[in-house]
Amino acid sequence: MDINKEIKKDRIRFLKHAIKYNGKRAKVRYSKGGYTKESGLPEGTITVYAKEYNDILPAELNVENETDVMTDYFDKDKARITPKSKYYKEVNKLLKM
Repeated sequence: MDINKEIKKDRIRFLKHAIKYNGKRAKVRYSKGGYTKESGLPEGTITVYAKEYNDILPAELNVENETDVMTDYFDKDKARITPKSKYYKEVNKLLKM
């Protein structure tokens, strides 16, 4: 078994229109918002939105999803990447492309 392939497979890769992880691919879009102090999010926070309901983001990104099947409310995954996140520089570069 090639350890480099395993490391590469487990790593989250951010692409312009997708995230690749664990052999899966989720189509996404990125947004850098101007958050207020009331939101509790620091300035410069980037939000990653899944494009489809079946595009599941990696749990490591602290995914938010408020789906409630009992009331037929379905939500797409989203994750917030703050300036302190280890992924921030990589995702911020994509926004500048």
